[in-house]
Amino acid sequence: MNQEFDVAQLLAGLPARIDAIPRAVAARTPGAPALAEAGHTVTYRALVDAVDRHAALLRELGVRRGDRVLLASENCAAQVALIFAASTVGAWIVNVNPRLTAPELDGIAVHSGARIALYTAGVSAEAATHAARAGAQACPGFDGLMAGPRSDDCMPEADGDDPVAALVYTTGTTGQPKGVMLSHRSLLYVAAVSSRLRGLVPQDRAWGVLPISHVYGLTSVMLGTLSAGACLQLAPRFAPQEMLAAIRDEGLTIVQGVPAMYARLLALPGIAGTRSPLHLPSRLRFAYAGGSPLDPQLKERVEALLGTPLHNGYGLTEAAPTVSQTRLDAPRADTAVGLPIPGVEVRLVDRHGNDLAGDGTPGELWVRGPNLMRGYYREPALSAAALRPGGWLNTGDMATRAADGALSIVGRSKELIIRSGFNVFPLEVETALNSHPGVTQSAVVGRPCADGNEEVVAFVQPAPGEAPAPDELAAWAAARLAPYKRPARIVALAALPAAPSGKVLKHVLAKMALELP
Repeated sequence: MNQEFDVAQLLAGLPARIDAIPRAVAARTPGAPALAEAGHTVTYRALVDAVDRHAALLRELGVRRGDRVLLASENCAAQVALIFAASTVGAWIVNVNPRLTAPELDGIAVHSGARIALYTAGVSAEAATHAARAGAQACPGFDGLMAGPRSDDCMPEADGDDPVAALVYTTGTTGQPKGVMLSHRSLLYVAAVSSRLRGLVPQDRAWGVLPISHVYGLTSVMLGTLSAGACLQLAPRFAPQEMLAAIRDEGLTIVQGVPAMYARLLALPGIAGTRSPLHLPSRLRFAYAGGSPLDPQLKERVEALLGTPLHNGYGLTEAAPTVSQTRLDAPRADTAVGLPIPGVEVRLVDRHGNDLAGDGTPGELWVRGPNLMRGYYREPALSAAALRPGGWLNTGDMATRAADGALSIVGRSKELIIRSGFNVFPLEVETALNSHPGVTQSAVVGRPCADGNEEVVAFVQPAPGEAPAPDELAAWAAARLAPYKRPARIVALAALPAAPSGKVLKHVLAKMALELP
């Protein structure tokens, strides 16, 4: 499959707004399935009708061009329609996961200056709880949708040459979420490129369980699938049994997830503990992992189960999100995150911002392209620190580049552990621990010592029915890691703390490490 295309031509052909995606498909094939939800199918014509109905509702609620509309929702058809409806009226959608706590959700509402908050209470008990707390009222004619009081203190933002479509708040892996301004152009570009690189066709059926409130689910999964005229099968929450059934029985051809989802699939009864190849019959032609590091052993076992390569990639909210991914026509045996997507440039630099020679030395990854954010909302200092002269974004991630140009992520620059003068990348330690058959996943953080040094602390989530002793895991790590990389402490947790996207919250673990005796 030829996956090369003219970037300039693609950019020139992008529409002005993201709601053009379903409208264009509806004009070509109005009866084609756009969404599948709980046994019901929504055609592209019906989706556009729903978008226009929700856009009229937003106008009735007083939403203006440049306003921010907060939407607390699990994955559902109403959420998809509201995202496109906000685009139709020129508002910024602020997707939030209703599983956030009240202080977290309220903090986003205040910081974003939301004109109004909407809640899909009919499909989410958590959304209903937030709606009740806010004094929201039901929207007549819109089953299960509730609207909070309108804020008359909110001021619209100017459109500019590259208007913002979505204000996406980071999951808070640093403990301080930031509002990332993503323009229509950045989202449309990544959606188009993602669709083309995956070779999506209208006959495809993609699994939509990754939270649309997160940029991965919003852009790569939802917008990318719909831009190809394919069908998105929505699921409000992840459950490994439902993932198994969707792959085996429901005709999925595309599945995308974070590594933790695949790990939980492998832990199901009948699959758990099976180290030899176990093939799951399906129609899958493509499986993809992203959002967090991919373990080599996990990749191998998932590929054996699904009977298809497990592709890998790298991105971040600030890049809408895709920076690189492996190619369908060149699956990799390693866990590299592939080549930069067309139109995106990358640099590896040292701590002074100087380009590295490309000899395999880890460097900080900087990227540039049409996918980058406009900046952090109401945070000019943070925006200036991330967006460097020349249009470069400092990702804060450390990477290496192979001779063929493929990138490998070795860790966050802020997570680098300095042990006895040596650099320890947590990912290397996690890979060693994850290779133990009794480990589902692990996360490694540094803990300051009294002598100004740092020690390595590992948190491990055991596989179901297996709980390897810390001494056993320490011996396992010692056989695979240099002495300065070995964990000083190994702590077992029933489940690692994670954001709704599946990303492990290392700032929570860092606090736990400080509290260890």
